[in-house]
Amino acid sequence: MIEKIAKYFPNLTDRQKGQFEAMMTLYPEWNEKINVISRKDIENLEESHLLHSLAIAKFINFVPGTSVLDFGTGGGLPGLPLAVLFPEVQFHLIDRVGKKLKVAADIAGQLGLSNVTFQHGDSGECHDKFDFVVSRAVMPQPELVKLSRKNIAKEQRNAIPNGVIALKGGDLGAELRDMKSSETVDISNYFGEDFFETKKIVFTPIP
Repeated sequence: MIEKIAKYFPNLTDRQKGQFEAMMTLYPEWNEKINVISRKDIENLEESHLLHSLAIAKFINFVPGTSVLDFGTGGGLPGLPLAVLFPEVQFHLIDRVGKKLKVAADIAGQLGLSNVTFQHGDSGECHDKFDFVVSRAVMPQPELVKLSRKNIAKEQRNAIPNGVIALKGGDLGAELRDMKSSETVDISNYFGEDFFETKKIVFTPIP
């Protein structure tokens, strides 16, 4: 049921496999009531949403004790798949849309995730510090970095500097023209499916 996730992440525990399989049921069930994933795209849940979220785990292997803010999480992406993969990492999911956050919180509860917290509101209302901010196609990188800067901790604990990691698609030339410190990685380096040919990770360290 989670063939693609299991292919790229062969060391999953039975518990993690069960949690990902549960997501494959829970998201379509919730999507019938609250549209958190495009209706035409829900059949591609594993590849286009769960595996896409997990591309961040190919870019960085968060060390235990890391804290991550999922900015504009919607129904819990990329935060919940990452929280399953990294049970010793703390994830804080924030979104303005309460009904979408309700979906994420319910799924987290049904998966038994104890490393996830939720906040309904604007990013300006979140004053905590995190090692990383992650995001999935929420806003242009310059704006995301500007809003996230206050939330990035100074203390370093991972192999790469603290900063903003965003999942994006399409031509990013204009968006990143003035982002000289940003690094762009093709997700097709990690995953072979056609869907990922135009998908990228953009990482902006925040000193």
